[in-house]
Amino acid sequence: MSHPSPTPHARPSRDASLDAARRRRELAGLAEGAQVDVLVVGLGATGAGIALDAASRGLAVAAVDAHDLAFGTSRWSSKLIHGGLRYLASGQLDVAHESAVERGILMERTAPHLVGAQPFVLPLTPLVSRSQAALTRAGLRAGDLLRASARTSRSTLPAPRALSPVETRHMAPVLRSAGLRGGLLSWDGRLSDDARLVTAVARTAAAHGARILTRTRALALDGGGALVRDELTGEEARIRARAVVNATGVWAGGLIDDIRLRPSRGTHLVLRSEDLGSLTAGLHIPIPGEANRFVLVLPQGDGRVYVGLTDEPVEGAVPDVPEVPETDIGFLLDVLGSALDVPLGREDVIGAFAGLRPLLDTSTAPGSSRTADISRKHAVLTSREGVVTVVGGKLTTYRRMAQDALDAVVSARGLTAGPCRTACLPLVGAAARGRLAALDAPLRLVRRYGTEAPAVHALALANPDLAAPVVPGHPVTMAELVWAVRHEGALDEGDLLDRRTRIGVVPRDREAALGAAREALRREEGRLAPHAP
Repeated sequence: MSHPSPTPHARPSRDASLDAARRRRELAGLAEGAQVDVLVVGLGATGAGIALDAASRGLAVAAVDAHDLAFGTSRWSSKLIHGGLRYLASGQLDVAHESAVERGILMERTAPHLVGAQPFVLPLTPLVSRSQAALTRAGLRAGDLLRASARTSRSTLPAPRALSPVETRHMAPVLRSAGLRGGLLSWDGRLSDDARLVTAVARTAAAHGARILTRTRALALDGGGALVRDELTGEEARIRARAVVNATGVWAGGLIDDIRLRPSRGTHLVLRSEDLGSLTAGLHIPIPGEANRFVLVLPQGDGRVYVGLTDEPVEGAVPDVPEVPETDIGFLLDVLGSALDVPLGREDVIGAFAGLRPLLDTSTAPGSSRTADISRKHAVLTSREGVVTVVGGKLTTYRRMAQDALDAVVSARGLTAGPCRTACLPLVGAAARGRLAALDAPLRLVRRYGTEAPAVHALALANPDLAAPVVPGHPVTMAELVWAVRHEGALDEGDLLDRRTRIGVVPRDREAALGAAREALRREEGRLAPHAP
């Protein structure tokens, strides 16, 4: 099945570049009374996706966030673009098919530079019975049928197959050999970085005219706009809008009453790659005593490995940045210990992070408390004041969630808008895989910046001071920090270290990189966003 080749964005236009000057200018224009068609509150994946959908349909758009792009749940995922196999196993056929379709769109049309095929090995250890193994094989075959039904090509996602014990150990030497009967190889979509996906979506929206305003907190919403506060200056203003969409995820209930969610915490550990040997695939390690639940081992290609994830209900107030409890760390280490041949203790964990999923409470079973069993469906709700809220769902289906929310807005408010275009609209940096492979830039940069990689690389070539890694042993360079300030809307050290790059997931590395981040901000202070060098 052929698909339209993404049109390459070889160099960022001024319209796609986000920086402090553009933010000030656009926020001032709104404060002076300019009205937009759609105001989006929240700039995670879904909010940025709504801004892009609306702007690409010809609507005037403003999108605000109290913090930064991908500040919340969207940066704490497993970096996977799932094909829906888990939902198929639980009978959620519509969610499974939707996930497979959206995975194919990202991999083959809109973001092939950011989403690639990730192999996974499920080791058949003594803890996996033969009946469980047979059931898993059947599930993987069903998942491959999902791929075919979504019209994702075999060249994009290879077929699953069984592995011999020798093949299994070759792909993952860290596995315990005693009792290992082989493995099951499968493939899924994998993001180079979830926060970078959000940044690309937001910048593409900006290229279509959307005003992307970080550090702009919505204090109160109604059907005609919002009272907002510039978190950098403290000044308040009203943004006038014909329609308002609340896309704040787990924080949605703080702005609109009667939104009922059951947040779930997903925790990941950060380990050193050297402690797990030469992994050439990710691992699905079955959780003892659980059916269809696994701990994921995800090599990152930057000297780190992520291990996750938990699925625990969260009660009470929702924090801006969730803390990782020691019980989650112990649980993940215990599951690793059931399959690996190397002892890993608490001292081997160099970082950890947790995200909160905004799950809809659709459970009707008395006393039910398992968030792992709650549907990942999304819903579009309209408040008495006329504010549209989109909740539920997951990272993979952000584009479809955005489309459904905007369709509801257009219908309810009678807005004049074209049809949704985002299923075939390439994000900034996207191009056909053949063109990406031919770019004159390091492969690591191509996987993070796509067709903009040569421009990022050129910064380092032109100035040796920008070529060195920011932290010894980590590949991110000063040029990438400068690029983030010039073109990606980074306003402070946290934006640079925690979201435009992922240096900050290891606290020791974050501390070591703070000086470089401050230097990058100083270099670009007061500078208007230029065309790419």
